[in-house]
Amino acid sequence: MSAAAREVKKVTTNTLLKMKANGEKISMLTAYDFSFAKIIDNAGIDIILVGDSASNVMAGHETTLPITLDQMIYHAQSVMRGVNRCLVVVDLPFGSYQSNSEIALASAVRIMKETSAHAIKLEGGEEVVESIKKIVSAGVPVMGHLGLTPQSIYKFGTYNVRAKEQEEADKLRRDALLLQEAGCFGIVLEKIPASLAREVSESLTIPTIGIGAGRACDGQVLVMHDMLGINTEFKPRFLRQYLNLYEQITQAVAHYIDDVKSTDFPNEQEQY
Repeated sequence: MSAAAREVKKVTTNTLLKMKANGEKISMLTAYDFSFAKIIDNAGIDIILVGDSASNVMAGHETTLPITLDQMIYHAQSVMRGVNRCLVVVDLPFGSYQSNSEIALASAVRIMKETSAHAIKLEGGEEVVESIKKIVSAGVPVMGHLGLTPQSIYKFGTYNVRAKEQEEADKLRRDALLLQEAGCFGIVLEKIPASLAREVSESLTIPTIGIGAGRACDGQVLVMHDMLGINTEFKPRFLRQYLNLYEQITQAVAHYIDDVKSTDFPNEQEQY
């Protein structure tokens, strides 16, 4: 953590704007429960995203689509009990904002009131601009999400890199400016060419957070389970795995089982 970051008692949306202006990169990770949120916050992360990726890594679903608003609220409540410093952003799940702006606002208000989180995130560009404006006008900070938008995976039919073709790249450029004009305080750029992410990041006054979008973004985000090596099946090119917790936990559990079977645990000092 930088000296400047250590001086910040609470990370806010204004903090992030200053970080972009000062050229300081923004760190962001997902979390879904009290224990990991507390660890990650204490380590000095700038943003925790309570991601709809909980549908995958916590519930075992193939996509992010099945998770509900009630379930997202439960995860966000758990995370908020563990944080003191970082900004907490909560994903609006599929079906909670796409139909119209009134439903989008109601979903955002529920999250803010029932979790005490600091902001919400939703996917899409021009299609959701009216919802973003309505949510922002109600005083709720909104983070956008462009590029590969996992809630639209059945429309895409693939998790391949987005916006490689001119038409889609042009739309992404337009959408990024529209989201900024609508009041978003930041935008996640997922799995797009690094050159496009650089161009978009330089065109905006609000920060971009990349995942598979290159180093020119103003910050980076990874799914906690991926970067800690808890999830071993998902190994995309953009992922850097910092630990292999799957292997370490497996070994620890096997050791525990052996100790129980051999009556080595508990020993004389571990009983009353």
